Amino acid sequence: MSIHPSKDRERIEIEMAEMTELVRGQEEALLERLKPLVRSRSLTLELSGVERIDAAGIAALITLYRLAAEAGHSFAVSHAKAHVEEILQLVGLERILASREEQDSPCLSLRMEMSAA
Repeated sequence: MSIHPSKDRERIEIEMAEMTELVRGQEEALLERLKPLVRSRSLTLELSGVERIDAAGIAALITLYRLAAEAGHSFAVSHAKAHVEEILQLVGLERILASREEQDSPCLSLRMEMSAA
């Protein structure tokens, strides 16, 4: 997991390079690492390496979003692969969890994945 400061000093971006699946059994480690961060500042979770997500992974993202909101911060995801983005859309989370950058350009992550293939 790589942490990068963003242009907004109050927000950090976290790259999930080593995590290819956000599924049951892995969500607790993610929550353990990110709960303190979302309570202290706004956070964007970069999901370009995540190939698969299930209900437990979605629940973890919702938990992080809720904790951030309770602390007065924001939580977003960015650069999800097309399949992960599709799942987030199916459950209605892309509107809530998409980073502002991706809301302004909704096809950004899909284009990135297609050009990388």
